[in-house]
Amino acid sequence: MTAEFAGEIVVVPHTHWDREWYEPFQRFRLRLVALMDEVLDTMEREPGYHFTLDGQLACVDDYLEVRPENRDRVAALVESGRLAVGPWQILLDEFLCSGENIVRNLELGMARADKLGGAMPVGYLPDMFGHTAQMPQILRRAGLPYACVYRGVPSSVTTDAFAWVAPDGTAIRTQYLPAGGYGNGAHLFEDPDRLVERGAAFVGTMRRWHGPDGPLLAMYGTDHSAPVRGLPQMVAGLGARMDTLSGYVTAHPADVEGLPRVVGELRSHARANILPGVISVRAHVKQAMGRAERMVERYAEPLAALWGAEWPGRFLDMAWWRLVDASGHDSVTGCGVDETAQQVAARIAEAEHLGQAVRDMVTARLSASVPSGGMLVVNPTPAARRGVVLLDLAGEDPVVDPAGARVPIQPLEYAPTLLLDEEMDPVTALTFVHGTELYGQQITGWSAEDGVLTFTVARESRLPFDVGQVRGALAGITRVRILAEPRRTVAALVEAPPLGHTSVRPQRGGGHASDLPASTLPVGADERVLDNGLLRVEVDRDGTLTLTGAGGVTLSGAGRIVDGGDVGDSYNYAPPAEDRFVFEPESVHVEMVCAGPLVAAYDVWRTYRWPAAGDGIEGTPEIPARSRTDATEEIAVRTRVELRAGEPFVRLSVDFDNRCADHRVRLHVPLPERAAESHAEGQFAVVTRGLRAEAGCGEEPLPTYPASSWVAAGGVAALLEHVTEYELVEDGGELALTLLRSVGYLSRNRHALRPEPAGPQLPTPAAQSRGLRSVSLALMPYSGTWSAVPGAAEVFRHDLLTVAGSGDPSLSLPAPAAGLSVTGDGVVMTSLRAREEWKELRMVALSDDPAEALVTGDFTRARRADLRGRPGDELEVTDGTLRLPLGAWEIATVQLS
Repeated sequence: MTAEFAGEIVVVPHTHWDREWYEPFQRFRLRLVALMDEVLDTMEREPGYHFTLDGQLACVDDYLEVRPENRDRVAALVESGRLAVGPWQILLDEFLCSGENIVRNLELGMARADKLGGAMPVGYLPDMFGHTAQMPQILRRAGLPYACVYRGVPSSVTTDAFAWVAPDGTAIRTQYLPAGGYGNGAHLFEDPDRLVERGAAFVGTMRRWHGPDGPLLAMYGTDHSAPVRGLPQMVAGLGARMDTLSGYVTAHPADVEGLPRVVGELRSHARANILPGVISVRAHVKQAMGRAERMVERYAEPLAALWGAEWPGRFLDMAWWRLVDASGHDSVTGCGVDETAQQVAARIAEAEHLGQAVRDMVTARLSASVPSGGMLVVNPTPAARRGVVLLDLAGEDPVVDPAGARVPIQPLEYAPTLLLDEEMDPVTALTFVHGTELYGQQITGWSAEDGVLTFTVARESRLPFDVGQVRGALAGITRVRILAEPRRTVAALVEAPPLGHTSVRPQRGGGHASDLPASTLPVGADERVLDNGLLRVEVDRDGTLTLTGAGGVTLSGAGRIVDGGDVGDSYNYAPPAEDRFVFEPESVHVEMVCAGPLVAAYDVWRTYRWPAAGDGIEGTPEIPARSRTDATEEIAVRTRVELRAGEPFVRLSVDFDNRCADHRVRLHVPLPERAAESHAEGQFAVVTRGLRAEAGCGEEPLPTYPASSWVAAGGVAALLEHVTEYELVEDGGELALTLLRSVGYLSRNRHALRPEPAGPQLPTPAAQSRGLRSVSLALMPYSGTWSAVPGAAEVFRHDLLTVAGSGDPSLSLPAPAAGLSVTGDGVVMTSLRAREEWKELRMVALSDDPAEALVTGDFTRARRADLRGRPGDELEVTDGTLRLPLGAWEIATVQLS
């Protein structure tokens, strides 16, 4: 026996640890502590034992929080090379977080692993539901020369090693885990009397993948598995040897010469389920993740780096820890029990709150130089912008900028000025006063005349107020009146410098012409038509839209709402056998909201009758419903259709109260031209996908895909606020965007489009996502290529920020100030933060052609860095300008000082 398999099998004992899933985090952690206790005891007792901790430091951190006294024991095993940890902080879902989140995940994991003895140099990705296109470049730029994957590998891969190639051409040696994935060797030692038989079967299977020579990788472990006592003896009895995954993979040269090549993302169903329904289940969690990531990446960090005082590193670190923790492949995916989803949502909310706190701290510092009554306007994008902002202002005076020029405005709403006018005991009214605060505003004056006590209030007051004087004047008072200063909400067209700030204020009789700039045409609304010279939007009788771009591209029927059944689970969509679609509204009502010249909008109300659920008579967890109930719910869907001056896209906000279960709601957009492919942005790349997904393993290969900030096809782009599921339907004639997917089970044992369970069959009533749902997006017709779409998405996703001035009213408006400008064809900034005395900028070239990034700001030195922030070559800076050549699809990190 020993001679038969001598040197042929390398056994890698490991655990795949789902941090939270069908039980919430803390319940799983109790089991983790027991497992780690056993790992340490077993490895110290049996010197031949090796173990791989699933590629994520979270296992170690979660354990040491409970057992801090065991840190040195863990470190000793890591340093010896017998316990493999890292490089990730957590095993993420690559498509449901931003590219920057992926980078910070590696950064955290590798930094933590370095303190324990070092991370394994393998980008271990054992159970992600597919893999993003730029992962090879990310791994290589973080210093990792190898990858290891399971799901998503296409049928063209017929060996257990291949060259995975990123869009920029970076190729990385990738270990594929065929024939069972990360548990392909889990059966080897179940019956010691059948070692030879099982070993022979394993060798026979794996030789078909590996070839006639070289050792074969046996991943001995599965979900939440612990080490087996006596395993070294059984391995020796088989004639095999034991190692870590790192030991096996790094025994092969890192070059990819002669290996089959796979370019781009791995989302094939050929070899394993990729469970694409996780993209759209619990959509509110995906929305929250998108908001939190933008808040930290594009508001908090850049503003603190450019305009803050002391770098709030600890607050931002806490935000990133929560975002990374939430990115787990059983976390943000929403494919866990309701308790898990609640904890993930809370974690994401905390990250957003931390980002908001940092953002507000910096803007408060800036607003102190803006006189009270004025407004600070901050631009979070690295290019100069002219955009519409909403301002809450006092009075009716014109609005001026720091140069004294009138700012074009459009009144939208007037706040009430009479807050109270009632007969009452004035002593009771004085109990409403708290210091100088009354009804949420500040007292600016008072009078007691003709039996009426009158208070005047405003948002701010610097006048003294003595309530004792009021008490002495209450004789004969029978009525109390509270008058507020006149206030209005206006839309204003403001020019703001790149990653910088400007300000505006009302000024009596001041300023000069308030006409729109010659390059910006007004927007108007008339007879259900919005038009700003760049885009014409007509609301049709059925509530859908006809869009006509400046280049003549026209599409009709956009925004059709389609409701259909879904009796699947959190992993996979499944229609009832006898589905019933609802796409025609029972009634349509259109209301004008505002008519320009800066903002024009309609509210389109459509009322539908949606089936209440999957058929409750036939439907059970074991036998999903074959149809939908006859009982229906009346659902009113409001779509706000908004067009702004100077924008080539129409903004849509879709709201409805979901009172139904077991269904999917999609927004359909007919394409101007039938499309054979789509282009979707995500994680430092734009991926081109066809109309069909590759089949093979049994799971129905539905061509539903994720898009992060935009998706484009056939002459129209959808600009998105969060990762959204889309599909090209009607043979490439329409784009369908999933607004909501309501399901009631984590996994179903019997699923119409998947041959086996994806997890335990547990009820998830909260995944029905009942209640108010709101989704915002924009539609943009375009001609030719999608090259104009990324810039439009930057504007749509990153609104100009306004903050009330808090400085002395006598101050003049400060001059506009630029922070950092980053421009270039296809060049997109993804992050900017402080790192010691340097500012670290990351950007990507979204282009098939080389590009040049032009970076301008207050710096004299620049150098390249890797994705871990380790400095590289110095770069030439001339007069505060860096010209940086970028290769096609290159992710570049530079440090500026």
